[in-house]
Amino acid sequence: MKTIIEPFRIKSVEPIYFTTREERKEILAAANYNAFAINANDVLIDLLTDSGTSAMSSNQWAGIMQGDESYAGSSSFFRFEDSVRSITGMPNIIPTHQGRAAEKIIFTILGGKGKFFISNTFFDTTRANIEFSGAEAIDCLCREGKHPTIPAPFKGNMDIDLLRKLIIEKGASNIPMLMITITNNSGGGQPVSMQNIKEVRKICDEFNIPLYIDACRFAENSYFIKLREEGYAKTPVPEIANEIFSYADGCTMSAKKDAFANIGGFLAMRDLDLATRCRNLLVITEGFTTYGGLAGRDLEAIAIGLQEVMDEHYLQYRIRSIEYLTNKLIAAGVPVMQPAGGHAVYIDAKTFLAHVPVDQYPGQSLVCALYEEGGIRSVEIGSLMFGKYDAEGKLIPAQMELVRLAIPRRVYTQSHIDYVAEVIIEVFNNRHELTGLEITEETLLLRHFTAKLKPISSSTIQ
Repeated sequence: MKTIIEPFRIKSVEPIYFTTREERKEILAAANYNAFAINANDVLIDLLTDSGTSAMSSNQWAGIMQGDESYAGSSSFFRFEDSVRSITGMPNIIPTHQGRAAEKIIFTILGGKGKFFISNTFFDTTRANIEFSGAEAIDCLCREGKHPTIPAPFKGNMDIDLLRKLIIEKGASNIPMLMITITNNSGGGQPVSMQNIKEVRKICDEFNIPLYIDACRFAENSYFIKLREEGYAKTPVPEIANEIFSYADGCTMSAKKDAFANIGGFLAMRDLDLATRCRNLLVITEGFTTYGGLAGRDLEAIAIGLQEVMDEHYLQYRIRSIEYLTNKLIAAGVPVMQPAGGHAVYIDAKTFLAHVPVDQYPGQSLVCALYEEGGIRSVEIGSLMFGKYDAEGKLIPAQMELVRLAIPRRVYTQSHIDYVAEVIIEVFNNRHELTGLEITEETLLLRHFTAKLKPISSSTIQ
């Protein structure tokens, strides 16, 4: 197999600022052991997120110069609308400044006390917007998706039997929406099969419940279907994407992911009455219906990026890049989510730091260790992000303790990724020296963004 090269040439660069280990120890302490509080200039390789961190193409930059900044009826909006509609087939397209704004609108309208929303796995902002409305968010991940190091082709799937049981238990009339996240970000960036989407659609029809897609990484999921699902090997990615959305009543999207944009998102749906209610709320909170909190230049960048992302040469490179890092770590014995996901490598922190209890946040401890060792910024997706407390204040841990290294699109080269692997392996070889953390300050919702922590003395670890 020949080397899979980047399907692009580098036209502009920005500097990386180097720090010493001693400097990074001080930076971590000043940030209260929360990577979100670290100044970006103090990060060597930033894998905190792939959201809004992609490199835009020369065509996107050219499109920005065509941005029509008219308050109403911008020509940039209509190009944006046409691009979204060509992929989703949805008649009602509502621009927003990012994905969580779309979530805020739809869950404000459909949510409320006594309501339940079910997904394969809700991501943090989605869950927060549901809970802020007073409703409950329930994950319904397939069994194989709960075992990080055991490979399976579609570990992002919904558990169909459990889904049916939950609908009967909660009552279909109390469930305004089912949502499938593609790829399943909190579940390790794992894809969802077309067959699973069809099965969920069938249940939605049976119980008269709308189905929405969290479409942040729709192109990557479509490419996984082409690679792994029978009958799709010769189907172009745009056609696979069209079929996915044909089973949905609506979708939300952060265009900061698979649209290569630095900001933006949208809400799309078939129901005109619901779309009218959403647009009314949009005008109050985001902006007029043809810009939705975005500049015309951003609408142009998204419209172009949505088409570029479905190029199969790019998608082959993208998926193989994630596999490359995953396989290097597996060869060194590092416990990672298998098989490789679409946009990130996920380390199984519960296994990596088996000596650190879950109530001492092993994932966050690993995040700090990777930064201290090599200036790599990552994010915990475990009990710091998703943990709850019971009536006695005891932690109810997340299903998995993961550390996500999200790879920005078209940003880093193979030598950067080799460096990342070397740092992770070095930390793994010295993992028994790491201790846990405790929270000293937190907020009620999305605590991982702003929480303050401190190390626990090694003498307290059992």
